[in-house]
Amino acid sequence: MSLRVFTLPDLGEGLTDAELVRWLVEPGQQVAVDQPIAEVETAKSVVEVPSPFAGVVATLHGAEGETIMVGAPLIEVDEVEAQEREKEAAEPESAAPAPASASGQVLVGYGTTSHTGRRRPRVATMIGGRVVAPAPAPAPAAPRIVPVVSPVVRALARDHGIDLTTLRPTGPDGIVTRHDVEAAFGSATTPSSPSTTTASSPAADPRTGLAVAATTPFSRFRRTVAEAMTRSRAEIPEATVWVDADATELWAARRHLVLDDRTPSFLSFVSRFALAALARRPELAGRVTPDGLGLETFDGVNLGVAVDTPRGLVVPVVRRADRMTVRQLDAEIVRLGDAARAGELPPADLAGSTFTINNYGSLGVDGSAAIINHPEVAILGVGRVLERPWVVDGAVVPRRIVQLSLVFDHRVTDGGVAAGFLREVADAIESPLAVLADAPPASAAGAGSPSAPAA
Repeated sequence: MSLRVFTLPDLGEGLTDAELVRWLVEPGQQVAVDQPIAEVETAKSVVEVPSPFAGVVATLHGAEGETIMVGAPLIEVDEVEAQEREKEAAEPESAAPAPASASGQVLVGYGTTSHTGRRRPRVATMIGGRVVAPAPAPAPAAPRIVPVVSPVVRALARDHGIDLTTLRPTGPDGIVTRHDVEAAFGSATTPSSPSTTTASSPAADPRTGLAVAATTPFSRFRRTVAEAMTRSRAEIPEATVWVDADATELWAARRHLVLDDRTPSFLSFVSRFALAALARRPELAGRVTPDGLGLETFDGVNLGVAVDTPRGLVVPVVRRADRMTVRQLDAEIVRLGDAARAGELPPADLAGSTFTINNYGSLGVDGSAAIINHPEVAILGVGRVLERPWVVDGAVVPRRIVQLSLVFDHRVTDGGVAAGFLREVADAIESPLAVLADAPPASAAGAGSPSAPAA
């Protein structure tokens, strides 16, 4: 026996541990190099871990739902047994079809995993001088396949003890949705009527006088968010400035512009304007030094764009956004947003931002007291673009108005710089043609210059 031990690697975000969501293989199964063997949940995403070895699975370390430290054994693979199996398979007289089976609960977009057990030899018997082969074993019943959109839904069901095979899917093509799982555990924890309360009911909470209906531990993702938000509030003396901007001109012009067969988003223009303003105020896209005594600025901007997903708020990163045009920004924001909502972003795309934009207007709200995405030093918030009464040349007229807010680290700069940044972004939104008129030529600014909000 030649065992190769594969330890849990750092999946690209400096993590120290990960939660095992589910195994994709089982002991005795043959695996190939780069075949996914497990799904793990890190602080930012759910990812598949591929095997670096080919062979037969000897041991799985850890149970589903367990936390495994980086560097701890994850799986052991027997390479010698794999070679012996290949040799046996090459002999026709000993070859036998392997029973086919699936993992049972399919993750749509992630494929199914074949589970092949150890072969059981067929034993012949002698009857009346003739060799009689045993009847073939009956084929195992095919497991019920439960389509699931993402690992997040499966993890939610596991956390609440919900068997996916018992649910009635309401999604398209029979897909189990987050709503289906939430409805299942909601009905399981809701009492049927007040009359069912007995002496064995949970004791009343001493502060509120209400019975505790349930205690649900934070998920790993929510714990990570809580730690980051707590650290941001504890370490950063933040201040906020905000302004209402008349977006009527930009809103109308954008709707007549088609780039790559689609109308670019309002957010892509705001992002381009913000990047141009950051080029003149790089400290707002910088970082306080670890000792807290200085400021690091960067040659460029990695733009974080907050996205609401079934797992919660995540921040995909547009790398070197300062080099991008509106067209490029729009395409990348759409790509990252779609992948984030589908739970398909790798950890590398969720780390390394230097400035964040939070488009909370997409959630139907006008303003928010945003929390800085530590270790950044500022975050720009964008509210809904609504028709409101506005005074223009002494007359009250309906205009498209958006509220912008900038939360910044007061250690890094003062209100004058923050207000200047926000005013520049607002002015660009109100007069986008004037911004284009003042932009330097490509020969002077360089290709992809951050100061030119080109399409």
